[in-house]
Amino acid sequence: MSTTAPAEPAAPQKINLRRPDVMEAVQAQVLSHYRSELIDRIRAKGHVLSADGLLTVKLAKEFGFCYGVERAIDLAYAARKYFPPPKPIYMLGEIIHNPEVNDQIRNMGIQIISHKPTDEELGQLNAGDVVIIPAFGTEVGTRKKIEAKGCIMVDTTCGDVMSVWKRVRQYSKEAVTSIIHGKAKHEETKATTSQATAYGTGHYLVVYNLDETDYVCNFIINGGNNQEFLEKFKGAYSPGFDPDVHLQAVGVANQTTMLRGETEDVQRRIKQAMIKRYGEGEVDKHFRFFDTICGATQDRQDALQKLLREPMDLLLVIGGYNSSNTSHLAEMGESKLPTFFIKNAAMMVSDKLIRHYNLHKHEEVETAAWLPSGKITVGITAGASCPNNLIEDAIRRLFELRGVSLQELL
Repeated sequence: MSTTAPAEPAAPQKINLRRPDVMEAVQAQVLSHYRSELIDRIRAKGHVLSADGLLTVKLAKEFGFCYGVERAIDLAYAARKYFPPPKPIYMLGEIIHNPEVNDQIRNMGIQIISHKPTDEELGQLNAGDVVIIPAFGTEVGTRKKIEAKGCIMVDTTCGDVMSVWKRVRQYSKEAVTSIIHGKAKHEETKATTSQATAYGTGHYLVVYNLDETDYVCNFIINGGNNQEFLEKFKGAYSPGFDPDVHLQAVGVANQTTMLRGETEDVQRRIKQAMIKRYGEGEVDKHFRFFDTICGATQDRQDALQKLLREPMDLLLVIGGYNSSNTSHLAEMGESKLPTFFIKNAAMMVSDKLIRHYNLHKHEEVETAAWLPSGKITVGITAGASCPNNLIEDAIRRLFELRGVSLQELL
């Protein structure tokens, strides 16, 4: 009696979503959802809109959607166009960190499952189903499981993120530990750490800030208590990580949306620690660095830095509360003037009350008497995952609270 071996899962299909007929329809749809003629007009007027005697709005020179985000959204819309309902399409987590954009994705009948799917969620997937990988990328193990199911993969991973992956894979092959400046629980960092351990004999350690970096530097120079080290960084290092062994040769990389200045500080401090420990002549054997800050993140930080030098009464930062690059823009503003981090225009309840995200409490809070009376100047910027239509809504709401008709003003 012969038994039939179970069929091998089909190899992942390659599809070309960038066909002109698909992309033409997609771009018209994306523009209708996210474009703003008002923003285009303000840009053309030197990024300033003013109602004399009442309110001046100054837009940062760079803000809102970056190329990587636009590409991810285009590909998600193209997947739905290419595979119309009832074809099942799944998204691994959020495509980007913006609630309104993710709602639009759901409204197209794309089902959002966990960024790292549970066994139950994987059980829902069948060969031929479409799975979209978001702009942050996904973990190596997750990708392999989905490929094994024979799903059609639509990979929207940002090119800047893939540059970091290439770097940490190189570290891994050379038995160099990747020290990653980032948030250990962020989807992008999780995807990056999975690359660090997927090849060769590499390990990783995630440091969130300069305090954690200084702790690591002190350990490199003076040694310390292993157990205490591992407890402090629980959840932020590779399996089998031993600080005595795996901090002897390190390479720095980062989550692409961190503050450039802070990443440079992390790199500088760790390099100095290696020089103190091993001597200037030996540092190249123990330390590597590659600048992996995303260009768009840097452009938005630079543009805000420039805007903050101008006289303003307050700053509005618009974007998703779980957006790393938007949070850093809010941090930059907070250090200079009253700053309100809002997800949309509805947060400006009245000229007496605003709801906004508090970065220190990690929750939405309310502030009274937030909008000063008299003639004021308000700066506005937005994270790389915030569409122009939400920025327009915020500007319209501001002028409305001042009793100014934008229709008449324009």
